[in-house]
Amino acid sequence: MNKDESKLGVAIVGCGTVGGAAAAILTNDAQGLRARCGMEMDLLHIVDVDFSHAEELGLDSRLFRTDLAKVLADTSVDVVVELVGGTTKAREIIKKAIAADKHVVTANKALLAHHGVELWALARRHNVCIGFEASCGGGIPIIRALCGGLIANRIDALFGIVNGTCNYILTAMMLHGQTYAQALGQAQSEGLAEADPTLDVAGVDSAHKLAIMGALAFARQIDFEAIPTYGIDDLDLCDIRYGQELGYVVKLLAIAQRQADGLSLRVRPAFISKEHPLAWVSGPFNAISVYGHAIGHTMYYGRGAGGLPTASAAVADITAVAVGTAQREFAALGIWPDRCQPADQLPIEAVRSRYYIRVIADDQPGVLAQIAAILGRYDISICSVLQHESLHADMARGVPVVITTYHAREGNVQKALREVDALEVIKAKTVCLGIVDEHPEEL
Repeated sequence: MNKDESKLGVAIVGCGTVGGAAAAILTNDAQGLRARCGMEMDLLHIVDVDFSHAEELGLDSRLFRTDLAKVLADTSVDVVVELVGGTTKAREIIKKAIAADKHVVTANKALLAHHGVELWALARRHNVCIGFEASCGGGIPIIRALCGGLIANRIDALFGIVNGTCNYILTAMMLHGQTYAQALGQAQSEGLAEADPTLDVAGVDSAHKLAIMGALAFARQIDFEAIPTYGIDDLDLCDIRYGQELGYVVKLLAIAQRQADGLSLRVRPAFISKEHPLAWVSGPFNAISVYGHAIGHTMYYGRGAGGLPTASAAVADITAVAVGTAQREFAALGIWPDRCQPADQLPIEAVRSRYYIRVIADDQPGVLAQIAAILGRYDISICSVLQHESLHADMARGVPVVITTYHAREGNVQKALREVDALEVIKAKTVCLGIVDEHPEEL
């Protein structure tokens, strides 16, 4: 700490959307923060190579720095807030900050998903801590919940809508009948999707967040590379419409479940009932449902991205360092991944779920019987069948038949659908989406 124990010296590295918002909160609400926390958050340095955004926000130019080494050498700096992003330069910044015995606050989910164990262990050796509330749910305090409010629970499952871009796109497709391409274009025009949206729409961003949340929820090291990840970029509007007809909405879900033989973690678009608590989460909002053995179902909802919401979480971590709770929890709790064993992560083939299956087949007698026979051989029971009368002009392309199943093993479903697709009567690759039911509570 500083010689003045009533102050916490802060340096922000990276003054983009989130960094600028964090700096604005620390300067514009300094008096309120001091009153609420009993400490002064003293913003000493803003480090970047381009200060145009900082100037637009009216931040004090006397704080602008380009030399990180000098900032890290400043003994009055207690916390370094890394908001650069990426997994290369940011990793080096954090390692240098820790080596200089500074606490670290970051919103960098990709970095922690890939290198968190290394960085947490390094911080522990230097008797400093890493705050990362802003990494998983924007302004939603999900890390605080997992490390604090839910600590009495054995966490059994976690379901998250944790990517606002994807949720915005899916909402536009469901409510306004837009195609994926149309919804993506609108998201980009409104600044809710990047010019290259791959990390979001392919599910990678959600998988980064799931790796972090899953590690804390289950007190295990999570191998990010072993998380099966599927995105929304090949989702067809017709499947969304058929799902709605059956009483479902589609969401990109980050799923973590405790099973008897290990942990199942996956990211995928899936159908959930219109009555499911996550079904009404729309637009760019995020929500995470967590199920504990003692508390049952809890749900955390809010803005999952954006400058101010994410900066809110980062400043919360800064205040936790200021009052000492971050350091005490980092030293005492046994849930941090660097202190835990690697998880037994189950492959996607081991998942048991219900499924939505759409085939495009010739309109002739016996087709459904052939499909049912194959599903039956793989212990897959049919729950319902939906088929609309086709227009004559469409018959050459085949007739869509939608099947929902009872619970089945995913590996069996994959094998069965390969056989279905090999039938001469099938005109296009079969579409298969999971159907996620409400997790049962023990209470």
